[in-house]
Amino acid sequence: MSQEAKSQYQTGKEVTAPRGNILAKDNSFLAARKDAWLVFASIPEIKKTPKEIANKLAPLLVDNPEDIENLLLKEGLVWVPLKDKVSTEVKKNIESLGIVGVGFEKKDTRYYPEASSAAHLLGFVGKNHEGEDTGYFGLEGFYNMILSGKAGFLTSEKDAQGLPILLGKTKEVSAISGVDLLTNIDKTIQMALEKKLLEGIEKYGAKEGTAIVMDPASGAVLGMSSYPSYEPEKYFDYGDLYFKNPAISDTFEPGSVFKILVMAVALDAGAVKPETICDICSGPFEVDKYLIETWDKKYFPDSNMTEVIVHSDNVGMVFVGQKLGKEKLYDYLRKFGLNEISGIDLQGEAAAPLRRKNDWSVVDLATASFGQGIAITPIQMIRAASAIANGGRMPTPHVVGKLKGEGWEESLEVKNKEVISEETARQVTAMMCEAAKRGEAKWTNARGFQVAGKTGTAQIPIAGHYDKEKTIASFVGFAPADNPKFIMLVTLREPSSSPWASETAAPLWYSIAKDLFLYFGIQPEN
Repeated sequence: MSQEAKSQYQTGKEVTAPRGNILAKDNSFLAARKDAWLVFASIPEIKKTPKEIANKLAPLLVDNPEDIENLLLKEGLVWVPLKDKVSTEVKKNIESLGIVGVGFEKKDTRYYPEASSAAHLLGFVGKNHEGEDTGYFGLEGFYNMILSGKAGFLTSEKDAQGLPILLGKTKEVSAISGVDLLTNIDKTIQMALEKKLLEGIEKYGAKEGTAIVMDPASGAVLGMSSYPSYEPEKYFDYGDLYFKNPAISDTFEPGSVFKILVMAVALDAGAVKPETICDICSGPFEVDKYLIETWDKKYFPDSNMTEVIVHSDNVGMVFVGQKLGKEKLYDYLRKFGLNEISGIDLQGEAAAPLRRKNDWSVVDLATASFGQGIAITPIQMIRAASAIANGGRMPTPHVVGKLKGEGWEESLEVKNKEVISEETARQVTAMMCEAAKRGEAKWTNARGFQVAGKTGTAQIPIAGHYDKEKTIASFVGFAPADNPKFIMLVTLREPSSSPWASETAAPLWYSIAKDLFLYFGIQPEN
């Protein structure tokens, strides 16, 4: 029988597959499915006029009754969708009106119990160009196919008016539910991050801020927060700029936090040793036509490499860069993954490509050695720093730990990559411990706790030059230094209270870390 003949006596509709839930580490909901309803009118069954029906339904569905009336008056329609995804409460209110010919079709909708919490991690569910539910950004976007499941289909015979024949033949292909995601997100850590980050942005007058907490051994993301943020359930009330996750999408010149990576490269390549003496550290140093100075105009002649990190000495890092050379630095930066995305399981990750090796000048080598003239994302930075915390092995950051279906679950395997030796990692960790105790942010240090950390203050490039007033302040660190429970990166864009990380990002890092020490049961050494 032809398809055209079939369509005259058969009707079919898609059966929506329930979308998978997104769960926190403790199995509580971060994003859940809940019942919703499509309100429709069956034209041959309605007894009242379109105007009467519209006036009754409008207070529950729309602002203007004419919107419903016009739908009901369209010629040639026997089944008219009036409103999609109304709540069960609204459905009950409509049912109480007793309007013959108005019915409901069960749908799924997305519910975010914690409102805006973890918004950039989760993403949201909107409509694609075909009107289908689709995940965008974050986990909803990255795992959309897995979360969506597979729709079913229902066919039934219909009469001459287009209405289903109750005793006619029906055929149903069942929908397959979407898979649940069990994430590594720890709600206690996530809530602490969001609360303290917002307080820090307000306290230090920053335009934006980002904080990431990760397990440096496995790469499991335990918490991630950025401001400004949005509410996934009400995404349509926000502009597109809010949806992008700065932690994985925005590049920045890292400044002095990058020095730990360059020092790790130089030590691993054998270009310097911890006791190597800097023989150009007695004052400003000229490279080509540019004068390299220290951040505070103080100089420390005959500094060893640990002291270069402790003093965050730009001239000392130029010395390291020159000993290393652009060839080795470039190759190691590629090993650290700074030429590619980190591979985190969130939709929207971006990465700036490294300048081609042959295009690096002596000035590029000098400025890169102290973290300027090179652009990375926060997730790239914390991933690379995790190699130092994890004995030289760099993990792939990941948010989801397991996939869960009905009666089964599957752990996601993530591999580490060795980028530096264990001895190099140990040496740089020792330098970072000294920097935390004796560096420019020593006043913020949590006394007695074994923290390996480094500040970074980078000027922001604007229209071909660096703005002297606008900076990105950051702090990266892990604890306990000898067996880290966590690594954390905090960045603040354009803090107005002070341009220096030692007075903004560092105290904010320690404010969050004190909560983490308590949560992880990390005790002070003495």
